[in-house]
Amino acid sequence: MKIGFDAKRAFFNNTGLGNYSRSTIAGLSTYFPHNSYILYTPKPHRARYQTAAKNVLIKGPNTIFYKKFQSLWRTHGIPSEVKQDKIDIFHGLSNEIPFGIEKTDVPAIASICDIIFIHYPELYKPIDRNVYKKKLSNAIANATRIITISKQTKDDLVLTCNVNEEQIRVVYLACASVYWNPVTLYAKQQMLQKYKLPAEFILNVGTIEKRKNILSVIKAMHIRKIRYPLVIVGRSTPYLDEVRAYISENRIRDVHILTNVPFEDLPALYQQARLFVYPSIYEGFGMPILEAMVSNTPVITTKGGCFEEAGGPYTVYIDPQNPEQIGDAIRYLLDNGGYCEYMVNAGLVHAEQFKLKNIAAATMAVYKEVL
Repeated sequence: MKIGFDAKRAFFNNTGLGNYSRSTIAGLSTYFPHNSYILYTPKPHRARYQTAAKNVLIKGPNTIFYKKFQSLWRTHGIPSEVKQDKIDIFHGLSNEIPFGIEKTDVPAIASICDIIFIHYPELYKPIDRNVYKKKLSNAIANATRIITISKQTKDDLVLTCNVNEEQIRVVYLACASVYWNPVTLYAKQQMLQKYKLPAEFILNVGTIEKRKNILSVIKAMHIRKIRYPLVIVGRSTPYLDEVRAYISENRIRDVHILTNVPFEDLPALYQQARLFVYPSIYEGFGMPILEAMVSNTPVITTKGGCFEEAGGPYTVYIDPQNPEQIGDAIRYLLDNGGYCEYMVNAGLVHAEQFKLKNIAAATMAVYKEVL
């Protein structure tokens, strides 16, 4: 079988959709090596991501016009390449498929990871919202199957976008193997020295924006007088000013904010943390929950939706808008090491279903449905 991907995000996005794209490609090419995989990306020679897999081919625009107008090639030019390359299945990995793909008679799969731009429009520029809306509408109308990364996103599409649920298949995200592997004591010590961190801390990982709600953790620890270091890791947004203002006004100490942490340092941070607290308001899935869980770190996160899909029965759930409840949960786990150990051991069993091999098999099952 020959499978084509809109793989731009795999090459030019270091988080979210980029991680999802790279994971999907890696899983399929590793566990289904008899197939060939073509990655369509507008700037193949400037890409940071490369793969050594022999069954993977990277392709970009091949005409003077599309080399000049690369974005147009991605949205409108790929279908002719798909037909020329005799692709059996085309998979759009980032909430869209090319316009006109339906005219090729090639089954098209669209992965839709979330519709945050609909629920939180204030986080996006008006022009970006309009582009995302147009691309989403095209994917819904013309995809043979839609893959969502959680039941919550499936329900969102059915209720908000009037998608026929028979068109949708849920395939969870795979947790990267690097998080399963124990980090050496030396590597942890190097990480602590690099970022000037204490040996024990509570951790939060994710873009520092209002939707992620890190301020509720800071308020929780302040209200409940929990004197324990808090490490916040994520890309900065204007919301960080609000966070810093609260810290300053209340003279809170021992909050460490790290905004430029490379991927390779995350496993050591997760594995060194005493607790992981993630009171996000809305996600498509909540991968940091799993990353912490397989790092042997107890998790506190938001009750309901995709958070419970990721966290399973061995996570402590809270109301993200209730700092007192968050504080009580933090205090309970800090004071109950035995229960934390139970959470960690049971959580690892729950997390087995999110290993790359299982997710690749579930994705391939969707492909076989449409052939």
